[in-house]
Amino acid sequence: MGRHKNFWGLTEDSLVYAAGTLELGLTADKKKRLMDAYLVLTAFPDVKPGLEMLRKKGVRLAILSNGEPKMLQAAAQSAGISGLLDAIISVEDVLTFKPAPQVYTLAASRLDVAAAEVGFVSSNNWDIQGAGSAGLYTFWVQRSPAEPQEELGFPARHIVRALTDLSALVAS
Repeated sequence: MGRHKNFWGLTEDSLVYAAGTLELGLTADKKKRLMDAYLVLTAFPDVKPGLEMLRKKGVRLAILSNGEPKMLQAAAQSAGISGLLDAIISVEDVLTFKPAPQVYTLAASRLDVAAAEVGFVSSNNWDIQGAGSAGLYTFWVQRSPAEPQEELGFPARHIVRALTDLSALVAS
């Protein structure tokens, strides 16, 4: 609609909508507790060791997310990966969401590299397709072998099952 609301606000609106649809009677206290849960999400077990392996190879690491900066900082802290990251990049800098191309090019500009030099990793295939369409080099973490690739014209360059598999694909 050409209007922007940050991901925190959209998440809250979605929670209120879902609770209303299901007639759950969402009180202000329940809503606050559920929203606060987004600030302490745990990462998959392979995330921290996978990032550590990449860091040892000298790879610069960043998060590029639709999330709002406060959410992203809290999630990185909660997952114990803050110290491994060179940057946390939010779509709030361009006021639009993935898969818009300007989100993906934001990573290249923030890291001061060409788009083709950005190795983009996601477990969301739609996100991989969007990054590929913007010229990024993509790695899809296909967490379930039964999960099909989306047919959007920009398939992943590499498919791995866990972040710990990435190190073998990256040159030092």
